[in-house]
Amino acid sequence: MINEQIENILNEQINKEFYSAYLYLAMSAFFNESGFFGLANWTKVQAREEIDHGMIIFDHILERNGDVMLKEINAPDVEFTTPLEVFTLAYEHEKTVTASIDEIAKDSQDECDFATRNFINWYIKEQIEEEAQTLDIVNRLKLFGDDKAALYHIDAELGLRVYEPPAL
Repeated sequence: MINEQIENILNEQINKEFYSAYLYLAMSAFFNESGFFGLANWTKVQAREEIDHGMIIFDHILERNGDVMLKEINAPDVEFTTPLEVFTLAYEHEKTVTASIDEIAKDSQDECDFATRNFINWYIKEQIEEEAQTLDIVNRLKLFGDDKAALYHIDAELGLRVYEPPAL
């Protein structure tokens, strides 16, 4: 049986993962409306990954005979203007998610819930990847500034991203 405190923070994390999906969908809509179809694709694929992340936690709670308690998902309150602004926000958001995952690792260790502590290791590794990917895009957008040809190539490259279900 899962510890009640751990169950609560995992339920909060489900909400955070689904909010992340909403945020990336808002970004995707902005890019699509702005004609950046590659960036729209990249953020839409990211939204699907965030849903997967929430569902994996959902399943973990159930496998541990816990109660899933879904909460309201807030709509992202953002207005975007540039690709750099969007990916800077994405990078900052991923750092916030990483801090939340780190807190789950700490709390599960403190509560001697070693099943959850082991489970959360996948998320720790995943967050390293998520931060690195978004920071790479931020850095490239900063490097090329307003160069339309460079932005075109970045958009085309990110349009090649394909959704892959997570492998735990």
